[in-house]
Amino acid sequence: MTNQLNLQPVINWQALTAQQKTSALARPAISESALLSTQVANILAQVKSQGDQAIFTLTEQFDGIALSTLAVTTEQVNKAKLALSDKRLKAIQTAYDQIRSFHSAQTTNDITVETRPGVVCTLKTESIESVGLYIPAGSAPLPSTVLMLGVPAQLAGCQRTVLVCPPDKNGQLANEVLVAAQLCGITEIYTVGGAQAIAALAYGTKSIPAVNKVFGPGNRYVTEAKKQLSQLVAGFAIDMPAGPSEVLVIGDANANAAFIAADLLSQAEHGSDSQVILLSDSELLLNNVAVELEKQLTLLSREKIARAALAQSRLILTKDLNQAVEISNLYGPEHLIIQTDNAQELLKNLRNAGSIFVGAYTPESAGDYASGTNHVLPTYGYSKVISSLSLADFSRRYTVQELTKDGLASLAECIIELTDAEGLDAHQRAVTIRLEE
Repeated sequence: MTNQLNLQPVINWQALTAQQKTSALARPAISESALLSTQVANILAQVKSQGDQAIFTLTEQFDGIALSTLAVTTEQVNKAKLALSDKRLKAIQTAYDQIRSFHSAQTTNDITVETRPGVVCTLKTESIESVGLYIPAGSAPLPSTVLMLGVPAQLAGCQRTVLVCPPDKNGQLANEVLVAAQLCGITEIYTVGGAQAIAALAYGTKSIPAVNKVFGPGNRYVTEAKKQLSQLVAGFAIDMPAGPSEVLVIGDANANAAFIAADLLSQAEHGSDSQVILLSDSELLLNNVAVELEKQLTLLSREKIARAALAQSRLILTKDLNQAVEISNLYGPEHLIIQTDNAQELLKNLRNAGSIFVGAYTPESAGDYASGTNHVLPTYGYSKVISSLSLADFSRRYTVQELTKDGLASLAECIIELTDAEGLDAHQRAVTIRLEE
């Protein structure tokens, strides 16, 4: 079956060779050109050596605005709140409350175990001291990302939470971004974006003291800067590897084709490198979704972007829904939507996904904005090994142990034997010298 879209024809999974199956699930290439790497390295070096002056210069070069200061004032934040309608403020507040409700339940207590008499071990959790939140600007403000990053930072109790965001042509940040930041208790806000913003957070400048860890999505320059700085700056960490956004839908013969098409397009409109995949054991559904995609595309303000994304997306016919589950686990999508009669049954065997949306009335948009779960998710197959963002990412865990003399004596034979095996005499002596007293 072919269709009017740039979307590839329906793929019959059963008819593919092993190599063709691999190609069918291949993601759009992430640009890692030598030129990009060099460009970003030069920006990082400039910020490291020139600090604020480099940020002013680079902001004028890339964003077209000559700034005189980087910090957003409390007065600007208060004006932003007054500028928004009650309806917009209510929506931001509702999303904040929902996200806070879910993330509040993720708090953990210290765990203490007496592993044997006189040997007490404790696992403690403590917030990361300082974190940086990168909020893209692009074609629209992203208050939802402020909330997704700001709420867990607030709940974790991070001592410093720093927000950076590219300014508009007037040197301002969107009112919605500032209001969301205020709800999250963020008082350090700076008008800087791009690789230079990540460099400032990692190295520190006169205006922007360095942080321990940076969070948030961004363009390829931001992604490359995060990658390079995590290797260059001791003790500086990033949230997770980032790639183009993606969604995979599993649907059966009874699924609503219009709903599925809307879900696919909601992800395709993110960018031309986004990828959307539909798996179904019903060829009729696949055909109906293709028709719906064309119908709904024409209604989108970002039609051109979504249409380009569909060129590397897939409609795949499977033998049955169990095979669809196997393919999904193999792909490991950022977002996974299940629209089948037996969704809960399938859920038991679905392992690799950043976030899963179950049932006809659970669009991916709900998780992006207001259901309560976090929308910062692993992409590019990293869902197999990396978790969706949570309260734990804003904390660190460390252990404490305390032994009595009798407790140490009860372990001495074990430690001595193992230090002998490893040839570490000083380790052994640290035990025996105490027991000789």
